[in-house]
Amino acid sequence: MFHAFDTEPSGRPLDRAQWMAMLARAPLDLLEPALGAHAQGVPLWLRAPETGLVMVQGRAGGTGERFNVGEVTVTRCALRLDAGAAVGVAYVLGRSHRHAQLAAVADALLQDPAQQAALSTQLLVPVRRHLALQRARRHARAQSSKVEFFTVAREAGGADDEEGDE
Repeated sequence: MFHAFDTEPSGRPLDRAQWMAMLARAPLDLLEPALGAHAQGVPLWLRAPETGLVMVQGRAGGTGERFNVGEVTVTRCALRLDAGAAVGVAYVLGRSHRHAQLAAVADALLQDPAQQAALSTQLLVPVRRHLALQRARRHARAQSSKVEFFTVAREAGGADDEEGDE
């Protein structure tokens, strides 16, 4: 199911699925400095970063029967920062083991209520801003190629009206 994680009002706290989706799309240059010393530590690997293929499915018109679109490369990992800490999990598009590791570290830290508020302002707010800017750029690019068929229909309708008036 599609989660509109980057269109939620910025005042609401994110749930785990939403922050994991944001971390998977976050650029490395935002993840590295926000995680600071946590990014340098050696985690306890439950599943070391590994790259594989995942089949992507689509639906005709968004509601029709599912069909296979193709395969995409995905890197995943699971880790613990400390023996009793929460498990951080990440799935990211592409082959970047570092991106998967940083996203999993952030996921583990965000599950700790003591660190969640600080990480939210240091990491999630800038990532949300970055994703909103990307979405606005994509929208502007798409709008620049938009074709107005209204004028074509109006011109075609005007030609029929002239023939009928004569």
